Amino acid sequence: MANSIRLFVRESWLLIVSSFLFGLLLAVTDAAWSPRIVQNELNKFNKLAAALFGKEGTTFEPIEGISLNSSKGQPIPVDVRKAMLNGQCIGWAFMAEGSGFAGPIRLVVAADAGFEKILGFGTLVCNETPGFGDKIKIRGGFYEKQYQGAPVGPFALTKAGDPAAIDSTIVAITGATVTSDAVVAIFNRYAVAIQTQMKAKGLLSHGQ
Repeated sequence: MANSIRLFVRESWLLIVSSFLFGLLLAVTDAAWSPRIVQNELNKFNKLAAALFGKEGTTFEPIEGISLNSSKGQPIPVDVRKAMLNGQCIGWAFMAEGSGFAGPIRLVVAADAGFEKILGFGTLVCNETPGFGDKIKIRGGFYEKQYQGAPVGPFALTKAGDPAAIDSTIVAITGATVTSDAVVAIFNRYAVAIQTQMKAKGLLSHGQ
């Protein structure tokens, strides 16, 4: 009996020490890689946003204090950036995310200087079905092009309509209604809420 207890204590001690060391290793690894991961994410954001504005030399300045409310009523910060070219504000870019058919969808969305029209969007994260839902990733494709020049929102999805009409009605991708609806839901959650807060803060006065 005593031997069994000693064996249990010895093995438990080894397990506790091993768990502590493993946790410490994970913490050190995370601390080492986190800045690089954040920088890579920022680089991807800037690259996608710059492509949406299509003007070489565009830079992006972060805007603080923009948030959404979570399901529990807690504020969730939103990454919003002012697009600058030659000292002038030429628009805004923000990160937006939601759940798609096959997992999370994360977008970079661009709007004009008055935050009245959408210039388009790019995808940071998308694991939707190849050949169907992943068509949202095609810049200037059937789906994304419908947002270019459209009012900030809210948007509505339809299965039949004119995709060439630039308005608040978005025609779904055939065979990918869930993904199409997910993107519409992302826009409806973020765009108008951001616009409202930016107006309240006076950030849209004279396009500044």
